[in-house]
Amino acid sequence: MFALDAKTMQKIAPVVRRVVIVDHNPAAARLLSDLLKGFGSRDVAIESDEARVIDLAREMEPGLILTERSGPRLDGEALARRIRRSSLSCRRVPIIMVTAEATASSIKGARDSGVHEFLRKPFTSGDLFRRVENLATKPRDWVEAVGYIGPDRRRFNSDDYAGPGKRKADKPASAAEAVVAVKDQAMRILASAMAQFDSDPMQAVRAIKQQAETLKALAIKTGDASLAIAAAGLETLLAAGAPTKATLAGPVGAVLALASPESLSRAG
Repeated sequence: MFALDAKTMQKIAPVVRRVVIVDHNPAAARLLSDLLKGFGSRDVAIESDEARVIDLAREMEPGLILTERSGPRLDGEALARRIRRSSLSCRRVPIIMVTAEATASSIKGARDSGVHEFLRKPFTSGDLFRRVENLATKPRDWVEAVGYIGPDRRRFNSDDYAGPGKRKADKPASAAEAVVAVKDQAMRILASAMAQFDSDPMQAVRAIKQQAETLKALAIKTGDASLAIAAAGLETLLAAGAPTKATLAGPVGAVLALASPESLSRAG
């Protein structure tokens, strides 16, 4: 075990203070627990049954969840999706998926389920620490859509796989391009949420609310008065409560009218 300085411990403290480990193998779970306590964890709970994790997370409100990819009563990808779509106050909690199988398909499955990091067995304390440090010091934008909920997949990174199908970082080259990318993504999610509203109304409303907040903040930052007014109008309707697809159509349409044709053509 390597030594951690006080400054590093302070950075990772909010993430590791309370941790839930989901693993059917007691020895593997104990190893993770011991390593995390060495990183400063104060409260570590271990669970092997996926069905009980939601209640545990609700009670504990962890800063980090580590889950095996699979087990007798565990589907790590399904668990990640359940957490992301839940009403838990910790639904955005960082999740690290742990598995001995590091293939393109398993990494993609983890990424698309809303996992933050991927850790291949066997691993060292340094491997685990790097994942925790990434979570604490390199936060990723949150994506609240209907089909996907979780950290921005464009910045998903796994050093455990270097073969075909590994997704490379897709970072904008400049601040101006970053603004355009954020706006385009929010517009695409907004259009998609309306298109998928009937299949999942609750998540569609949650997605629309997140995009309204994102677009208003972006409009204020860039001085786009038209977008700021349209996004504020959408927020006002949402704040009134019980929005429907019909009542949302006008305010959402006003926002989408300000989108580029290219961004809407990629909505889905």
